[in-house]
Amino acid sequence: MADKLLVVIANVDITRPAEILPPLLQATVAAAMEYEVEVLFTGQAGQLAIKGEADKLLLKEEDSKSVYDHIKQARTAGVVFKVCTPALQFWGDNIIPEIDETVGGAYIINESMDDSVVTFTY
Repeated sequence: MADKLLVVIANVDITRPAEILPPLLQATVAAAMEYEVEVLFTGQAGQLAIKGEADKLLLKEEDSKSVYDHIKQARTAGVVFKVCTPALQFWGDNIIPEIDETVGGAYIINESMDDSVVTFTY
């Protein structure tokens, strides 16, 4: 069995929060089950690592819990968050405090090819 879950969020449409929540919830559940879990924001999803962006996104207008609230909940459960460096070059570097590290493309390849890591991509 794998030791780690890597969740790469790259191709979600951030204007549709319903696409963002499933990977965050799956990561939270895996961390609560005491698996090592990393969520990596890259591509369009890199914008979620920027202060103020995930705060604006609600599943439904009447919801009080934002995508950022789900990120904080995942962090509390033990999820480690990373953002890909090229995303910061595009979206800016004013990142949320939940981001533990910035990484490059080689990191994604290296982790994905490791036999002890299961990778989910969204």
